Amino acid sequence: MTSILDRPADTTVAPDAPIRPRPAEADRAPRVSWLRRHGASLLWLLPVLAVAAVVQSLNMAGSPQRIDDEGTYVAQAWAVQNLGELAHYTYWYDHPPVGWLQISAYTALTGAFSRYSIAVLAGREAMVFFTVVAVALLWVLARRIGLSRVAASVAALVFAVSPLAVQFHRTVYLDNVATPWLLAAFLFALSRRHQLAGYAAASASFGIAVLSKETYLLALPFLAWVMIRGADRSTRRYTLSIASALLVLIGLSYIALAGVKGELLPGAGRVSLLEGITFQLGTRESSGSILDTGSLFFATVSQWWQLDMVVIVLGAAASVVGVFLTRVRPIAVMMVFLIAFMFRPGGYLPVPYVIMMLPFAALLIAAVSDSAVRSLRARRESRLGTAAGRSGAVVWVAVTAVAAVAIVPLWTTQLRGFFLADLDAPMRDAQGWISDNVPKDSRLLVDDAMWVDLVDDGFARDNVIWFYKLDTDGAVRAQSPNGWRDSDFIVTTESVRTSGGSSEGIRQALDNSTVVASFGSGDQEVDVRRIDTDGAAQAATDADADAAARSQVGRELAQNPSLQVSDVFRQALSDGRVDPRAMIVLGQLAAAGPISVADPASLPGESEGLFRQLEIIPADGRSVDDLAAVVDGLGSTYAPVGADPTDDGLIATWSALPPSGLLG
Repeated sequence: MTSILDRPADTTVAPDAPIRPRPAEADRAPRVSWLRRHGASLLWLLPVLAVAAVVQSLNMAGSPQRIDDEGTYVAQAWAVQNLGELAHYTYWYDHPPVGWLQISAYTALTGAFSRYSIAVLAGREAMVFFTVVAVALLWVLARRIGLSRVAASVAALVFAVSPLAVQFHRTVYLDNVATPWLLAAFLFALSRRHQLAGYAAASASFGIAVLSKETYLLALPFLAWVMIRGADRSTRRYTLSIASALLVLIGLSYIALAGVKGELLPGAGRVSLLEGITFQLGTRESSGSILDTGSLFFATVSQWWQLDMVVIVLGAAASVVGVFLTRVRPIAVMMVFLIAFMFRPGGYLPVPYVIMMLPFAALLIAAVSDSAVRSLRARRESRLGTAAGRSGAVVWVAVTAVAAVAIVPLWTTQLRGFFLADLDAPMRDAQGWISDNVPKDSRLLVDDAMWVDLVDDGFARDNVIWFYKLDTDGAVRAQSPNGWRDSDFIVTTESVRTSGGSSEGIRQALDNSTVVASFGSGDQEVDVRRIDTDGAAQAATDADADAAARSQVGRELAQNPSLQVSDVFRQALSDGRVDPRAMIVLGQLAAAGPISVADPASLPGESEGLFRQLEIIPADGRSVDDLAAVVDGLGSTYAPVGADPTDDGLIATWSALPPSGLLG
């Protein structure tokens, strides 16, 4: 468009003709209008999202400690991205794959795996993304059902900052991937304009949620309730039919996957979708009863309770009260159902089951509080209201006030732990020890939380075995015809200690293994154990013989006048606490001239093991190079893996796990 100044001289323009905005101004106008309409909401929402992102990501590498489930989902996402396969082992339909496909999409698009030396942290970064999206959707959902901006922000903050939420949102669970889709489904289901598109989007979102984590199917009746209740009467049959058909088609896609792979029904030598569903719904071991203090059910609920008892109590109470509030009734009834479903006889309670309930508990707490405040405000303004309603509002406000007071010290203590604790240090230290001391051709039975890291470190993929697969995967059994005896090491974590007992092979590996390095304590303890393929009895006999030989040689070496050592070192020699290769080297060096040796210290993780790092100092004017030459001439059996010169001498370090019978 030409401007007025660019028009020909004979062109006239009416003095009252409207002046059209320039293209840049026309493009800016919708944005300015949108900001004017939503500016106040953004001022409330954006700080909440910032708080959620900071709380979820701060020290996510340190707390909580990595667990086996995280490693499994991250390894499956890694396999999609790096191997072009649905899983790092045989995919057996225990969960639909859409959850870790989304994690893989995130890590591929952002390059997350390349930014971390620990693969699980790439998955945790993805959890931050999904959680922030879920917080935003929860805020918008709260506004959609009529809550004030303050109440919507309270719901979002409870969902983002509760220690119970932080614990589970940081952990790589498929439930965290499914939650934004479930919230989006309820949000779309409340559409009033363009209802057909909204209901179709609700069905698609819910389908993705279920294919991310199958337990989210429990929300279907309540999503349908919302859609039926809000559907326009003139188009209800049409819109609900389209939405139902779309949901069925999405569900059939999973069945089609199994059919295309020929794994729909059980058969010899193959996994099947039917077996996976049967396991999840029928044959999985029960979690026991809340009344049994030794049951998995009791342990799971106790963990939730210790993290945030206030939100649990307030959320349960809000669920009951919410049943009587029209605008949140379907969600409140769903929460009551989800809580009751936990207590079904003989059922299995997944540890992350609470993740599905957290956003709706936060929403109901905010909704009931918002209704109570409105009721009290109406009373103050002399508007109509029942006496029971006003009394209930007073009670609820009092309860939430007490809860708010209780939350401050509880949340402060718990969140400080998330921000400052380094619970994953034992896992990192164990991986470092394995990398430095275990030959790369060894076969390891490990917690899945370190599977990707060890493969990236140079261990063959087939030699890093997720402990759960030793007895359950046909491909692994084929590679290990002798079972646990074909492995060299087993790394024990809390997951292995609690879940490994269900595997005969893992029990045998634990019973016939010896700790060679240990890191951490309590639930965070991680042990590297050398498997004794000849059995624990023979291993004990060999260990006693080696200890006796070391003690005898050590006492003889301690009498050598050319070996200048303290009483502490002399006692370590007599006790057989010094590596046999180191004693042979010391004997050879002392034969060539006097040497002194500093008091030995255990290497990290080896407080109960042999001293295998010594600082050797020549006492007769010999140079460090002379010492190194003598050591190099002893051959590979006795040579240290590291010989680092110092100002005065040489720090020699021998590899872990000396050969048995070296001293005869």
